[in-house]
Amino acid sequence: MELPPANITHSLDVISEKSEDLWVAQDKADNQNPVIQSSEFAYRATDLVQINDEGVKHAARHIRQKLLVESYTPRTWRTHPLHICLSEPYHPEDPLNKTVLNWIFLISSLNFSFWSEKEGRPDRYGVEWLCGWESEGTKVWTGYWSLVAALNRALGEDIPITDPHFYSSEILCPDSLIEYVFRQASQSSEAMPLLRERIAVMREVGFILCNSYGGSFKGFLDEFQREHDGQGTSLDLVKMVTSVFPSFRDEVNYEGRQGIFFLRSICLWKRAQILVAEAWAAFYPPSANAPHPLFPGTQGPDIGRLTMFADYRVPQILHHLCILTYPAPLLTKLRALTPLAPGSREELSLRAASIIAVERVRHEILRLIQDEEGREGATDAARLGVVSSVLIDFYLWDLAKKVESGDERIEGIETVDMVPIHRTRSIWY
Repeated sequence: MELPPANITHSLDVISEKSEDLWVAQDKADNQNPVIQSSEFAYRATDLVQINDEGVKHAARHIRQKLLVESYTPRTWRTHPLHICLSEPYHPEDPLNKTVLNWIFLISSLNFSFWSEKEGRPDRYGVEWLCGWESEGTKVWTGYWSLVAALNRALGEDIPITDPHFYSSEILCPDSLIEYVFRQASQSSEAMPLLRERIAVMREVGFILCNSYGGSFKGFLDEFQREHDGQGTSLDLVKMVTSVFPSFRDEVNYEGRQGIFFLRSICLWKRAQILVAEAWAAFYPPSANAPHPLFPGTQGPDIGRLTMFADYRVPQILHHLCILTYPAPLLTKLRALTPLAPGSREELSLRAASIIAVERVRHEILRLIQDEEGREGATDAARLGVVSSVLIDFYLWDLAKKVESGDERIEGIETVDMVPIHRTRSIWY
């Protein structure tokens, strides 16, 4: 099945009179993540969702305290019961390394569009599996975790579903088997969303890995470091992923008119960045000062150059925390569960504003650390990834799920009522 086009075009007739400045800022040649440059442009040009600077300050203080109290660090990744974790101490030749990397790669390849038309109902799509690798009890996993549970369940049934040699082959792994892997729980009345598109992505990325990188994501990483003489960083890896795999190329062609027609490419790169971030967290060493095995160069991972992952869940919690403000017409659409088209003005504004907002939260947290611990403390926090947009995203995503389910309430700062997520069907997030 043919994938949706990587560049989704939409039209706007009016943009800010400051467009000339936007173009100049966007075209500056520097080493910044192009996602930040693109998002700054899109945030100002769409001019819908706004960032509340006071909300950023209050939320940054709250988030920092929560990260400290809950000991939320990159190592928190290892604590989730569905995650496959590395052996420790780390050994480069341990075959489990390749297994974990292939598992993370396939999950990130398929990490999109889990919202349900039956949100909040027991018959929404879900996957019944163990409560965790070390558990004997079962539960029905929904949302993103339904993907992870389905793949884990298949591995437990001796289906090598995370092996690119297997899932790239229509002979070894026919569509009917993939449908079986993603079969819904008995109580569910809907199937996995966008299953045809997911199968197409699996065929594409598996073919590329098998034909160019020895049939594994580890082979891809080995080639990546060879091309960068062992000095590749997390952002370098993101760029290579988006260059090699079309289905990771989360970009929008943005049209506008101000006297003359113009077209601007906006890169958001949600899944490419989360792929790298998941691998970074999974392989994060027990000591923060130890070399990272995937990024052994002098700069290390340099994870602070990655942004948050612009999806439909984190904008929801950013609005709840009064970091983002929505115009009334957008609120009306969200509350009415009105779909937003991929690449539409509203959808792009939500994603771009979220990226810039989390960048501002990160800078504010680092400012707080500098005030308390001095410049060296803030520098170390940024360098080690203890304060990064990646970790803030991980925390906010978890928080959004807890607040929505009623398991947690935010106290001590101003909040607004949770509004529904924005509903966009897309392979990008």
